[in-house]
Amino acid sequence: MSTSNPVNLLDFDVDGLVAWFAGLGEKPFRARQVMRWMHHEGCADFDAMTDVAKSLRAKLKEIAVVRPPVPVRDSISADGTRKWLLDVGNANAVETVFIPETNRGTLCVSSQAGCALDCAFCSTGKQGFNRNLSAAEIIGQLWLANNLLGAARDQAADLEAGERDNGRIISNVVMMGMGEPLANFDNVVTALRLMLDDHAYGLSRRRVTVSTSGIVPAMDRLRDECPVALAVSLHASNDALRDRLVPINQKYPLRELMAACQRYLERAPRDFVTFEYVMLDGVNDSDTHARELVALVRDVPCKFNLIPFNPFPDSGFLRSPAERIRRFASILIDAGIVTTTRKTRGDDVDAACGQLAGQVQDKTRRTVRLKQEREIRS
Repeated sequence: MSTSNPVNLLDFDVDGLVAWFAGLGEKPFRARQVMRWMHHEGCADFDAMTDVAKSLRAKLKEIAVVRPPVPVRDSISADGTRKWLLDVGNANAVETVFIPETNRGTLCVSSQAGCALDCAFCSTGKQGFNRNLSAAEIIGQLWLANNLLGAARDQAADLEAGERDNGRIISNVVMMGMGEPLANFDNVVTALRLMLDDHAYGLSRRRVTVSTSGIVPAMDRLRDECPVALAVSLHASNDALRDRLVPINQKYPLRELMAACQRYLERAPRDFVTFEYVMLDGVNDSDTHARELVALVRDVPCKFNLIPFNPFPDSGFLRSPAERIRRFASILIDAGIVTTTRKTRGDDVDAACGQLAGQVQDKTRRTVRLKQEREIRS
């Protein structure tokens, strides 16, 4: 094996790492030892893995690495939200966001450099699409955030202020960053298995959430292979509107999406689906839209998370007024649907929902087309 092209051990879940170690003639317990060092301890230095045999450490130094993405910018919002811009090569960079709260800390993880789905109100989608992230690049966001937040906590005078969930700073992970997670299914599931594995991060399935725009076949695969909490980016109450706002709806319309949600709940760790709904002034926020939603989800145990639109340049949308959001929520609540309105976090560093853009070398040429369209309109 060439030392110029070492294997990144962050790419493996426990089964994959056991198989790779078997190829070296090593027993399964050695793989689990190394996995605990990598993920429990955040260790990237094989020499520091003191209970691993010296001969194996020497071999690993020659043929393997523990290499997360490299942070190129670290931004902290006035509300404590922290956003990292991470270099993933070839002039592409993705964003990862940590949201601290009183009783939990949530990490928002990206799955793609850009996004091919082109949802109308999402800054990521307007950047176009370059590629899927590897499993190492996905789980590496959690690895890196754990290390950076742990170092910050250890330097703080008041250690308790940063601790969550019995000392765990990051207690929840949401696949809601850049990209459509289920369009990068295999790599995302490898990362999910690491998040759940007791040899790695040991998170509860209830504390790991995948957000999808509604790729129905992949929702079924996720249910069968690695069911975690599910969030669906809904954003519209009828097919005509959703076709415009969330174009994947043209392939998997609302009736198919609702049926997939019902199937998913047969194995989900939570007994409800979370529907995310961005509030766009004069577009999807009327009383009629709210009543259509009540009818749409009547057979799907669910809760709604209303998201005040977070502006970005040339979006073409405005945030619904606070009173309109309140009225919309009250219609859902009166129908017996648990409904919350998401508090905007990190918008002063463009870390709020829908604002993540990163740096994308767009293979879809979407950015060029958008520029041409703006020039024609002007």
